[in-house]
Formats: sequence, C-alpha cells, structure tokens
Amino acid sequence: MTQMQGNLFDTAAACLGEPDPARKQAATQAAAEQWQAGCLHADAAGAAPVRELPGRPERPELVPPRALKARKLKSREGRAAMIHAVAHIEFNAINLAWDAVQRFREMPMAFYADWIQVAAEEAEHFGLMRNRLRDLGYDYGDFPAHDGLWEMARTTAHDPLVRMALVPRVLEARGLDVTPGMIARFEAAGDPETAACLGVILREEVGHVAVGSRWFKRLSEERSLDPGPLYFDLLREYMRAEIRCPLNLPARREAGFDEVELDRLQALCRAGEAGRAG
Repeated sequence: MTQMQGNLFDTAAACLGEPDPARKQAATQAAAEQWQAGCLHADAAGAAPVRELPGRPERPELVPPRALKARKLKSREGRAAMIHAVAHIEFNAINLAWDAVQRFREMPMAFYADWIQVAAEEAEHFGLMRNRLRDLGYDYGDFPAHDGLWEMARTTAHDPLVRMALVPRVLEARGLDVTPGMIARFEAAGDPETAACLGVILREEVGHVAVGSRWFKRLSEERSLDPGPLYFDLLREYMRAEIRCPLNLPARREAGFDEVELDRLQALCRAGEAGRAG
C-alpha cells in the first residue's frame, strides 16, 4: 500500500502560519514525524507561494527592545518575565526554522532534514519555558516582547547564505554566550527547575548553531567564496560588526567557529566595550 505524500513546503508554510502556540507545537511535531516516515516530498513546482509572515497569537504585545524593562530575578514576576523572554525567543525560533524550509526551495534534502529537526527541538524548548511560566502562575503573552529575530528573518529572506551567517551564527550564537549566566542567576534565585530547562536548551542550541555553521560554509564554498572573510563582511554590512562580550568560547567551538573567527570576534567585543566606555 502506497503511503500518502504531502508537500514539504506547504507543510512547513502551514506550521509557520499557525498562530496558536500549542497548535504550532503540535503541527511541528507532526510534520517532523511525517518527514521521518517519508511522508513528505520537496516539490517546489507543486507548492503554494512562499509565505511571507508567520502566524502569531494576539499577545504578547511587540515593542521596541528599549521599551522592555530590566528583569530582576528576586521576585516571582521578575523570574517569569525572564522566562517569558526566553519563551518568546524559542517561539520565534520555531518560525525561523520553518521559514528556512519553506522559503529556500532549491536546497539539498539534508538542509531540510536539519531544519526540520531544529524546528522540532525549538518547539520542545518553547514548551519547557511555557510550562515554567505556568508553574509560576503566568503564561506566554503575559509580558511584552520584541521582534528582533523575525526582523532579521526579513532582512535575510533573499539568500540562504546570508540567513545561515546571521541568524544561527549571530543571533542564536548570542544565546550560547548569555545562557550560562542566566542558568547561574536562576540557581542563585532558588529556581533550579528553570536552570535545568535552560541547560537542556543550551546543549541543543549548540547543535542548531552548528547547523548554521555547516550550511554557511557549504554555501560559501559552492559559490567559490572564502567563508572566513565573508562572515565578517556580512557582520559589517548587516550588523555594523557589533558583537557583545563575553563569548562562550567552548560552546562556539563546538558549534563550528574556528580559532581565527573567535579571535576576530573577541577583538570586535573588546572594541565595542572600549567604545561604550569612552
């Protein structure tokens, strides 16, 4: 008996477009299982047009980053606000993974396999953070959030090489840098449950950044470009070469950054700190 086949790009766009967080999680898990079972095929010619916008719930309210208050973990509300910020990042990360699948329709099958797995893991991460919010008497949407991750998705929509350089290897890599400190802060605040959840996220996010590193380098080489200098050219063009310290060097090494890159990134960190201090 022949298995029913679905179009991968339409399935990815449906996951991207689902506004309800719980249904987005469930659709993501179902799509990953369909892919593993061989029930999805990548048929660009037969797929609907690329979806440009993600589905989102009515809340949280999206505000500029500078409008967000500092989150102190001494209070239950402060811990919940910080957890909410992580949950929002993970919700956006689900969308970013599915957008990479449904937008870039001329990539090898291994690319789709990688980003489907990332989408499934990001959905699990969102679930971990949402459960912690509920444990504290809150839910996703109860605090304002910003839209920086999806703004970068729009900026990089024209080229998978630029997307791989700037989303996994800049924005998500920043998570590798800051999460160890967050874990320590939650442990110090007497919240080992959230610290443990963040530990799971940190371990798996190393793999997500590594996926970005692998495809950035592969796409660079396919275009006969040197990925080392190109990465920093893109940082200057799109990010004004702004990198914040400290860097989680062991995690970044595991995620595919080489020593030349790390030396240059640390130099950019130090220059930025000196500029802010001046």
